[in-house]
Amino acid sequence: MSTLKDVAKLANVDVSTVSRALNGKSYVQEETKLRILNAAKQLNYSPNLLAKNLREGKSKTIAVIVPSISLNIFADITYYIEIECRKLGYNTIISNTQDDPSIEANCLKHLSKGFVDAIAIASCGKNKKLIKEIHKRGIPIIQIIRKYDNTISSVAANYETIGYDGTKYLISKGCKNIGLINGSKDIIPYKERYDGYKKAIAENNYQENVAEITALDFLEGSYNAVYNLLETNPNIDGILVSTDMQGIGVMRALKNKKIKVPQQIKIISLTGNYIGAWLETAITSVEIPSKEVGKKIANIIIENIKNKKDTASHIVFEPHLIERETT
Repeated sequence: MSTLKDVAKLANVDVSTVSRALNGKSYVQEETKLRILNAAKQLNYSPNLLAKNLREGKSKTIAVIVPSISLNIFADITYYIEIECRKLGYNTIISNTQDDPSIEANCLKHLSKGFVDAIAIASCGKNKKLIKEIHKRGIPIIQIIRKYDNTISSVAANYETIGYDGTKYLISKGCKNIGLINGSKDIIPYKERYDGYKKAIAENNYQENVAEITALDFLEGSYNAVYNLLETNPNIDGILVSTDMQGIGVMRALKNKKIKVPQQIKIISLTGNYIGAWLETAITSVEIPSKEVGKKIANIIIENIKNKKDTASHIVFEPHLIERETT
């Protein structure tokens, strides 16, 4: 593939002259320009439009990096980011990392080389240095749900309140042996959910019953976690799950064990989604407004692109509880 240097060499001019002649923004003598155009044609030279777009900030594309769009919360938020970006004249590229630090790092390195104008990311928390370096290079970044760096904009939810309110609600329903099926506490929302749960449990002098599973092991992981919780404490009468998908695994396990919901064990999802309302037994959930979250992310990141500066702003959405059949 021919380069700008190849064209310059054949036309016997320097690279900057070739650049000026081809972009048409500066004066180049007609004879020289003709020689350059002939050289470019002879070499079948095609300019790197991607690099040009990056320099001019005109790729009109936002990268959205999430653990998995199979996680309902990220499916919803990503959808509304895309819808809002499209309204504002931008496209989106979506990458799923499976919360694998190496996959996430590769996505960041690849996309930041010129494919996108900005990045919205729900990071696993293991690439903080790389994210900061990309941000310092002038590429706007916004943190989705998971905030690890106060110098970079974020749109998140109050997950400690979610964990606390969910636990207190089960206590108000008479539950005294409450289990939490959670992801790794290395990831901010799971840690904050646990902190809220722990606080509510401690206030009532109850025993903690926690099963920590791989965050993306939705169904089988939560299914098996039920057996582990009941083996540790056969008196479990309430279960908090991180997501509706985990709730499905829990309900399947309880059905197989012939345990009735909500008569014997009550269930709450701590990151509810509309799908929970359509299950055979609709899941009570603590929810955040995914549509508003997605729109806010898109508007902040595009505003930062247009202003060519990235002043950190942090938005926190409060949850609301929706009571359904599992409690």
